[in-house]
Amino acid sequence: MKPEFSRPQRIDAIGDREQTLTIEADAAERAALATRFGLIAVDALTATLALRREAAGIVVRGEVRGRVRQACVVTDTPIETKIDESIALRFVDEGPEPADEVELDADELDTIPIEGGAIDLGEAVAETMALALDPFPRAPGAEAALRAAGVLTEEEARPANAFAALKDKLGKSN
Repeated sequence: MKPEFSRPQRIDAIGDREQTLTIEADAAERAALATRFGLIAVDALTATLALRREAAGIVVRGEVRGRVRQACVVTDTPIETKIDESIALRFVDEGPEPADEVELDADELDTIPIEGGAIDLGEAVAETMALALDPFPRAPGAEAALRAAGVLTEEEARPANAFAALKDKLGKSN
């Protein structure tokens, strides 16, 4: 299945010298991405990327920028969200899976297998955008709507101590 926002880059065209490119999703690609990620709309999505071949694979670093509209999880009100996210990936040749767990350092890059002699920069950008989204966006006024519906905050629902809740239960059974 071809991704909605596909920008394949052949690995044989990537040299040791860093090359920079900018990619941008068109209207049809943005609409398809909105559907895929359950968004109201993707109004803009661009990335400026630096690519370079290293001994361990193809390294891609850059910035992903965009604007999306998400629905508030409480009121369904549209919320505009700006995306400004760094991207740092290493595309590697497919090899055998490591037998043991691998410990990653903080400066290690996420790795993605190279498939079919190319890397898909568009899909990497789309996934970076999706990971940058708030999974539970709330619009201004969401708290008031929850309170009006009788939903308690965690602090309000939590008893003062564990024995207070037990005492309340025991007191009700007498």
